[in-house]
Amino acid sequence: MSVSELRELGAADLHKRLQEARQELFSLRLQRAAGKLLNPARVVLLRRTVAQLLTVLGERERTGEAAGGST
Repeated sequence: MSVSELRELGAADLHKRLQEARQELFSLRLQRAAGKLLNPARVVLLRRTVAQLLTVLGERERTGEAAGGST
């Protein structure tokens, strides 16, 4: 999903996606430690996704959108 598509989503959906991505990333890290990771490229993709989600959420926080409007 591109950043422009993420910007169209609501804050609740962004938080949900962030939580899911972090859980999957944790699971993949455990698999890597156990030597059972089948797709190492997925770790890189998830790290990028988490960064994009945090960026969009941070932008909204700075502009006041997540707080319910401008101050």
